[in-house]
Amino acid sequence: MAPKATEALNPNSAGLDLQPPVVAARLLAEAQAEASRVVVQAAPEIARAAEIVAEALERGGRLVYAAAGSSALMALADALELPGTYGIPLDRILVFIAGGQQALVDLAGAPEDDGAAASALVESHGVGAGDCLIAVSASGTTPYAVGALEAARVRGAATIGIANNPGTPLVVDADIGIVLPTPPEMVAGSTRMGAGTAQKIALNMLSTLAAIRLGHVHDGLMVNLKADNMKLRDRAVRIVASVAGCAQDVAAAALERAGGAVKPAVLIAAGAADRSAAEALLVSYAGRLRPALAKLREGSASSRQNRA
Repeated sequence: MAPKATEALNPNSAGLDLQPPVVAARLLAEAQAEASRVVVQAAPEIARAAEIVAEALERGGRLVYAAAGSSALMALADALELPGTYGIPLDRILVFIAGGQQALVDLAGAPEDDGAAASALVESHGVGAGDCLIAVSASGTTPYAVGALEAARVRGAATIGIANNPGTPLVVDADIGIVLPTPPEMVAGSTRMGAGTAQKIALNMLSTLAAIRLGHVHDGLMVNLKADNMKLRDRAVRIVASVAGCAQDVAAAALERAGGAVKPAVLIAAGAADRSAAEALLVSYAGRLRPALAKLREGSASSRQNRA
């Protein structure tokens, strides 16, 4: 059987161990850059997958990641950023990693062959209709990832498969298969390199697109962030000032009145009476700031005209 691309040897790696460090470094960097470029061709599938993720979250479902090895680390990195960056509630995100918590200190290989363990997690956590599971595997055949995807699909969850080889179970059996055909690795089979880089880009794109669809991004600003440190509180003030078109001291006061929530703070800074009024306006537009802000400004303009 011919090796999959993810197991093949990159012809540019001949004599890699004989090269001066700076030359080897350039070769490795070029290979990473080449791997990253393949994600562009998967943009249509990533966009469709983002719609499915957004729909699941909007309807109260959960976003579930399932992966093993390096792919699990890419999935975990994406998942852990979502609450802070886009305000996705932590209890709406699950990450199934082959080997469990122990894998975070000892990324052993054997657990990735345990598809039954992944299936059991899907069942025990009640993953099913209304949820969306993303399974990630460079080879596209990793039993753990495939087992999770199959179990989720049987139970009625929406499924997304991300793999670096075409025609594999993970992309063929998923509702949406995302193929990232990265070139052979400079160190054959070391998919934490090119394949992992492409996976990280694809996952970041997918979750960001879903956040945009949910209304958590406004003109490139994260308007649903969780401002729980000094840097993010300062960022929140600047976001409110930018979107509402007000001074930073006004933005800071609006954030205080909004309990630190950026979207209501923008509306308060733009003229909403209080937090309750701002939140009610957001609810009427499914949490989307742009139409809520337009409606508020439209009302303010009408009031001024009437007074005139």
